[in-house]
Amino acid sequence: MKAFIKTRYGGPEILRFEEVERPSVKADEVLVEVMANSVNPADWHILRGKPYFARLSYGLLKPKHKIPGTDFAGVVVKAGTNVTHLKAGDKVFGHHLKGGAFAEYISVPANSCALMPTGTDYTEMACVPLAGSTAYQALVIHGQLRKNETVLINGGSGGVGHFAVQIAKACGAKVTAVCSSKNADFVTGLGADRVIAYDKENIHQHEGQYDLVIDTNGNLSHADYKRMGKRGVMVGFTTMGHMMSVSLRKAFSRFPLAQFTAEADAMDLDVLGTLIYKNKLKVHLTQTYSQHDIPEALSYIEKMRTKGKIAIRWLR
Repeated sequence: MKAFIKTRYGGPEILRFEEVERPSVKADEVLVEVMANSVNPADWHILRGKPYFARLSYGLLKPKHKIPGTDFAGVVVKAGTNVTHLKAGDKVFGHHLKGGAFAEYISVPANSCALMPTGTDYTEMACVPLAGSTAYQALVIHGQLRKNETVLINGGSGGVGHFAVQIAKACGAKVTAVCSSKNADFVTGLGADRVIAYDKENIHQHEGQYDLVIDTNGNLSHADYKRMGKRGVMVGFTTMGHMMSVSLRKAFSRFPLAQFTAEADAMDLDVLGTLIYKNKLKVHLTQTYSQHDIPEALSYIEKMRTKGKIAIRWLR
């Protein structure tokens, strides 16, 4: 099969499109023929091996896993002997943080993917897994968002953010979202009750009060969380220094601030699929590339100015 491979850490230019062996299938895994991918900030962080502490998981001196890529949508080719809820021919979407998705086939734990909703396409559903799971888990699992609560979502127009706005509204919350003024109409269209344009109002001086503060952009300080929220969830961070600063202050504070990495979970993916089926959650596609242009797509998203999601369609 064809796949992009990496043998060292670096930028998108190190990727090579080569013929590699098709992965085998373990008892609790499924082999999926990949029809589409999306790209995420996690993909280029893992590709570059940054922040450096992540190399404890992904390989200290060189990558443990040669094939990058997290999100996928495709068709089950083979199910392992212990898999009972999926079978060959099923259309699925999912994500795998160990990589392997930027290839014609990927073998993943069956619990890391779910059935695609009726009427959806591969390109759309490939954009949902990691960003959608991150938004859902930030709001519902870690943020414990409840109906009629107020939530501030910092970074409401990006991949995770644009899902978070819609999921929060589906939960019955009142949503205030932070984005640039040029994206204000887009975020309002997602359902935000109020939009704060960060290029017109300094969010670090904002005095609004919210039940929950979600930071998908990664530039809020610990003081920002405490000033604006009753509890908070930190999804991203702008620099290693920023993350360490927030984490250090969190250690000496009683303010409930959660930090997490999204886990692949079929039940969460099913919830996201149901929201999409009911038209309560929509994917905004900024641009679609072919598999040959995956390095270009990674370069695009690394600029951190993406509105919605970037998709990859496998052409055969």
